[in-house]
Amino acid sequence: MVIYEGTGRAPEVVWNEKVAARLGRDLSETGRIPQEASDEALAALARYALIIADLGIDDVQTVATAAARDAENGEEFLSAVADLGLKPRLLSGEEEATASAMGALGAFPGAQGVVADLGGGSLELVSIADNACREASSLRLGTLRLPALRTKGSEAFEAAVLEQLASVGWAAAHPGPMYMIGGTWRALAAYAMRYFEYPLTDPHGFTLLPDDARRLAKELVAAKPEKLMEISGISPMRADYLPDAAALLRPLLDAVEPDELIFSSWGIREGLLYSRLEPVQMKADPLLAGVTAYAAPRDASITEATLLAAWTVDLADGDGTVNERLRLAAAQLSGALQRVEPNLRDSHAIEWSLGKRWIDLDARGRAMMCAALFGSIGRTELPDKLRVLASDDDLREGMTWGLGFRLARRLGGGSKVSLTTSALRRKKKTLVLRLDESRAPLANYPATLDFEILAEWLDLKPKIKIGSFEFSGLGDDEEEEE
Repeated sequence: MVIYEGTGRAPEVVWNEKVAARLGRDLSETGRIPQEASDEALAALARYALIIADLGIDDVQTVATAAARDAENGEEFLSAVADLGLKPRLLSGEEEATASAMGALGAFPGAQGVVADLGGGSLELVSIADNACREASSLRLGTLRLPALRTKGSEAFEAAVLEQLASVGWAAAHPGPMYMIGGTWRALAAYAMRYFEYPLTDPHGFTLLPDDARRLAKELVAAKPEKLMEISGISPMRADYLPDAAALLRPLLDAVEPDELIFSSWGIREGLLYSRLEPVQMKADPLLAGVTAYAAPRDASITEATLLAAWTVDLADGDGTVNERLRLAAAQLSGALQRVEPNLRDSHAIEWSLGKRWIDLDARGRAMMCAALFGSIGRTELPDKLRVLASDDDLREGMTWGLGFRLARRLGGGSKVSLTTSALRRKKKTLVLRLDESRAPLANYPATLDFEILAEWLDLKPKIKIGSFEFSGLGDDEEEEE
């Protein structure tokens, strides 16, 4: 059971609870849901139904997938679920695959390639492009079915997997990444992140090249679950499944031939939410929606961030089409950071940028955002791990944004009046701060110190001009270098 709140484009998890009843564990042998598993699942669902009612939640989706779909007693189980008042909806294999793919599309706008969602009862493969699902297939290759296949030996296992993959020949015809959905794939990502000493902890958005994936899969096939449990991010249940999933991954890579593997924490649940949005909501930027949902309750509005981003626009160097959304997101988070106790700001700058799960923010963007947050609190010394994630130029760009945000707030407390009666202009040799005559007293310490620090960072000469200007947000050509 996952309970969400917040915006539809960036839903926030407020409650997440799971019981691994393993409904499909005996499907390969008996074709039925075991009574013990059914009882355990129904007990958990009864608990969920009470929590939902007590919290007054009326928008509830209860869905069943492969185990209930394939088991002889699946209808009987769903009837028992309905008796709890939960109104279960049985997804077909194609519907399950499509929901998972919509989760990937919501998490990675513009995604094109193949989604591979590995669950307990099935493996869903879907081709995606242009924010839509194309071909979709559900294969009986879930983690609960793989052990029985592997008992026949490695050659027989691979032959059985390839036989099922032969029905999805369309997958290799869709170039691009393979988006990996499901807890067992994320456990694989956790193993890879540990193996490569990757500095981030969230597997969402982590990428892996096919050759590296094959090499890791070869190791994992024979790995001992008790050793895997020692790795952060791999639960005991996933540790048991991981060797079987690794064995599956090798023929899967041969069949799909992806450019890279991209791991997603968004899947069928988020896909069900995303698919209900209006087209205009689907097109909203999930990073900015998520940052706004997080920062606005901390008194950092998107309106103030937009004003801040406009005031510092002359400091932006990088690719505007890519970096401007990052700069705006960093501006809003920097506003929230100012409201944190000073002794906590360093740790929050790292946690918010590198640890919190943001949607549609890659490792490079996280590092640039961290640099911007450090700059906004006057820190130019950065954690060494950022250099693993982004280039020195990218980090310098982020730091420049942050120092600019700091100056904007220092100048007049970040007030709208102070920012609309002043302007920051970056020239070839000078950095010019212009102030309306009515704002002249603002041009004193400590604002002047932050201005000088920013100019020195940019290797420019600081210059303050006070007078009557047209503060239109555009640079003036009459300003000559001196």
